[in-house]
Amino acid sequence: MAKKSGVQRRNKSNPEIPTSSMADIAFLLIVFFLVTTTMNQDKGIGMQLPPAGENKKIQKKNICNIWVNSVGDILINLESEIPLGRLRAEMERRLRENEKLIVSLKADEETPYTTFIDVLDEVKLSGAKRISLASPEK
Repeated sequence: MAKKSGVQRRNKSNPEIPTSSMADIAFLLIVFFLVTTTMNQDKGIGMQLPPAGENKKIQKKNICNIWVNSVGDILINLESEIPLGRLRAEMERRLRENEKLIVSLKADEETPYTTFIDVLDEVKLSGAKRISLASPEK
């Protein structure tokens, strides 16, 4: 028989993670993130509105009305329907002809928001500086 040496082996216990305080730690982390997180609010579209002043009489030749209906059709001065892709070129042409041109943008209540913003972007990209957002007459 083999002789046992004088060193005895201890039974190793399996290491365990203490879970009794896990709920406390999770709660503290939640509170920490709630306190340190900042909420950013959507600021919308940045528009600089003019101060209220006297009404000036504007000549009709200096106004370009753009209507956007509920299905997204774009009409210029109720004369011609124009696709969104040609709107910028048409507005650039009109602005070259009349530097005092004021663009009045009107949209139906049912117009999709994305369509309205796309039209507004094209008008801005055409170089128009005087843009009026108006509600359609009822």
